[in-house]
Amino acid sequence: MTKLFPGATGDWEAVIGLEIHAQVISEAKLFSGAATAYGAEPNSQVSFVCSAQPGMLPVINEECVRQAIRTGLAMGCKINLRSIFDRKNYFYADLPQGYQISQYLDPIVGEGHVAIDLEDGSTKEIGVERLHLEQDAGKSMHDQHPTMTYVDLNRSGVALMEIVSKPDMRTPEEAAAYFKKIRSIVRYAGTCDGNMEQGSMRADVNVSVRRPGEEFGTRTETKNVNSIRYVMQVVESEIRRQIDLIEDGGTVDQETRLFEVATGTTRPMRSKEEAHDYRYFPDPDLLPLEFTQEFVDKLAEDMPELADAKKKRFIADLHITPYNADVLTAEKENADYFETLLAATVEKTGKPVSELGKLVSNWVTSDLFGALKKLGKSIGENPVSIEHAAELLGLQVEGTISGRIARDVFEIMIETGDSPEKIVEDKGLKQMSDTGEIETMIDEILAANADKVEEYRGGKDKLFGFFVGQVMKKTQGKANPQVVNQLLRPKLDG
Repeated sequence: MTKLFPGATGDWEAVIGLEIHAQVISEAKLFSGAATAYGAEPNSQVSFVCSAQPGMLPVINEECVRQAIRTGLAMGCKINLRSIFDRKNYFYADLPQGYQISQYLDPIVGEGHVAIDLEDGSTKEIGVERLHLEQDAGKSMHDQHPTMTYVDLNRSGVALMEIVSKPDMRTPEEAAAYFKKIRSIVRYAGTCDGNMEQGSMRADVNVSVRRPGEEFGTRTETKNVNSIRYVMQVVESEIRRQIDLIEDGGTVDQETRLFEVATGTTRPMRSKEEAHDYRYFPDPDLLPLEFTQEFVDKLAEDMPELADAKKKRFIADLHITPYNADVLTAEKENADYFETLLAATVEKTGKPVSELGKLVSNWVTSDLFGALKKLGKSIGENPVSIEHAAELLGLQVEGTISGRIARDVFEIMIETGDSPEKIVEDKGLKQMSDTGEIETMIDEILAANADKVEEYRGGKDKLFGFFVGQVMKKTQGKANPQVVNQLLRPKLDG
């Protein structure tokens, strides 16, 4: 059911679309051999082509074409075997050519759709209208001099994929889920690193409002939004602003706006250009881009496993809960770490993956991620090696230590960097499995709690947990829980 937004004169519906700009992972720019490394000295990665020197001709970077096709395949979109590069004419100080080489009527990737997962457990398909390749502009730097603006052309000519959605989203949550899903797709496909804080992925957010069932209203476009949280704030702010404006007797102007992080609101930037304002025409220096279906098929064969497929496999083959599978596949680094650790634990214990999947996934999503959150670190900054983590899980699988002791050992591993086997040996933490010793302790506990034994035998089955806890307390958590259960129940039932 579509969410409606209340106004003073009735309910309103939002219509939302995103234009996501994703910087292509490639060693060189779209039409030149200049480097693309992030953080280089200003104007140190500029060729004659991307600085628009007279007589310089663009030459297409084949790897950027491959990356665009891979992204289209990952989104399930139509791949166009023939596309055309156009000149999009506008004038900024950081656009040395006076035009941007882009694609207009004939993009490299056509229509498709992606499924988004919503917080209530439902899914929704969002249409993708197109993906086209284009070159980025440079960067105007207004904070380097009190009276002058500097221009850095390092980014000029860098390959971008512009992924244009259909106006299928209706809430801020749907817009955020779609942005998150596209980011996941390009990161898994290896076509964009998705580092929004570095500007390699950003979105233009289109929002309009209408009465339910009416024609689309006039939309605004908020430029260069570089976080999922900010996308939600832009949508929320624009919905409320437009509803209030219309209900007060005003009209929404079709304009480009900017997001003010400090206030969580948008402000006008300029009137919104239409396609004819850019005077698009085919770039005379570039032939139509053509490739064969065989070329596309070969790229499809080499595509990596994407998040949705990986999630289904984790649930079906490894018997992992849907929640854990969600957490593990949300970021490619998380899934890669989990699978590497699972393989190392299999090698360490000799147990099949189907038996270890649940244990390893629980440890990663609970113990490891919990510890990393406290430390303020990412999975890439994990202070515990794969070898030591597999060793810790191996000790648990083999029954050398209990799950509770394993958590204590893990805390010491983080603090000291020592191996779990050394910690267990030094601290005397090996699990107690001597049935005679455990049985003696059980007898002592039952004798000291005769009243509770009678209550248990009188029907209070939940007291079984109390007795287990007493045994674990007496052994400082070292007793093998399975042995305790096997020995305790017959004594209580007898």
